[in-house]
Amino acid sequence: MTTRILTGITTTGTPHLGNYAGAIRPAILASREPGVDSFYFLADYHALIKCDDPQRIQRSRLEIAATWLAGGLDPERVTFYRQSDIPEIPELTWLLTCVAAKGLLNRAHAYKASVDKNVENGEDPDAGISMGLYSYPVLMAADILMFNANKVPVGRDQIQHVEMARDIGQRFNHLFGQGKEFFAMPEALIEESVATLPGLDGRKMSKSYDNTIPLFTSAKDMKDAISRIVTDSRAPGEAKDPDNAHLFTLFQAFATPAQADEFRSELLQGLGWGEAKQRLFQLLDGQLSEPRERYHQLIGRPADLEDILLAGAQKARKVATPFLEQLREAVGLRSFRNIEQAPVQVKKKAAKTARFVSFREDDGSFRFRLLAADGEQLLLSRNFADGKTAGVVSKQLQQGGELDVRHEGLGFSLWLEGECVGDGPQFADAAARDAAIETLRAALVPQQD
Repeated sequence: MTTRILTGITTTGTPHLGNYAGAIRPAILASREPGVDSFYFLADYHALIKCDDPQRIQRSRLEIAATWLAGGLDPERVTFYRQSDIPEIPELTWLLTCVAAKGLLNRAHAYKASVDKNVENGEDPDAGISMGLYSYPVLMAADILMFNANKVPVGRDQIQHVEMARDIGQRFNHLFGQGKEFFAMPEALIEESVATLPGLDGRKMSKSYDNTIPLFTSAKDMKDAISRIVTDSRAPGEAKDPDNAHLFTLFQAFATPAQADEFRSELLQGLGWGEAKQRLFQLLDGQLSEPRERYHQLIGRPADLEDILLAGAQKARKVATPFLEQLREAVGLRSFRNIEQAPVQVKKKAAKTARFVSFREDDGSFRFRLLAADGEQLLLSRNFADGKTAGVVSKQLQQGGELDVRHEGLGFSLWLEGECVGDGPQFADAAARDAAIETLRAALVPQQD
């Protein structure tokens, strides 16, 4: 059985060593596994959410595309495309937006963090928050669901978005599937073994910390960055602690087990930090010099990159276009040519029936009313601690069965499984009360189609 895996990288910066070791390299290796159908894309629509510099986005698209290909991604073996070259994705985003619950999006981590920061600073909760940021999870859901990805490699901070894609996909299936599951349910793929590389200062390598090691700029730039790695004050000849040296962590991420063991041993025997940094540079340069050369060749031929990405988009759209037609059909966006003329039938107006109305009290408790067809209140429930319990009780009443109605003066109460769940109003006399009880019994007889 083939497993479809989908990975995207937002195009807002230049890839560094941490991006390569943590995401790009393992994804390329995974694409070569048997039984895998891999989709890789440049998430340039996502980039617009966090960046309003057109030149930066354009440059990042070029650099990230070249990095993937220089790293060994085979566009013949995988589907490699730009998000913005697939017009079906924004259209699917709108279809999913129309079924996505606002409450679900309110709980998105990025949105909540922005709101919390605004409140902390005494600003309006939604200050500076765009609909792009708010709707980000729906766009990500469209990326995933458009190609029915089975696995989505993500960091732990993105697990929620995969779960939200599942929720939104399930909602669409429920509303429009009519027994058909349009969307497969994706799973977040967390690779515990994938390296999270430390930067020059020991913190996670990140452009926001300005502690990165360049990947493909030049050997000199890489060597200069490695020379700035923070180490302790132990002199040459003094034993070093590899387990607490982020320089060793960087070395280990690219070394064979034998190379790492040898390097560990030399550090314990007093290898100087200067020599250790030189060893790290030699290791990295040995592995990255050929990809670096391919990278600069690709950067110098942007038209070739364009051709590769457009070919990938064409490949992706062979999946997306017919699938979106199915989804348009499902929601009612259908061609008039396919409509068969039939005699116009006047639909009989359905008779009004009794109905339950749920509401929440000021104290946070939940209740419901049973209203007759004319709007008269037949029953007012007792208070319930949560809406789920109130819903269960009202559903039990709707299912019919013998009612336990007890007189209480000129009123009455309704009991269920030995507990009072609601009360009727007070009446002027017993006859009016008994008539109301009969109306209640009739209202709770299950309706037949």
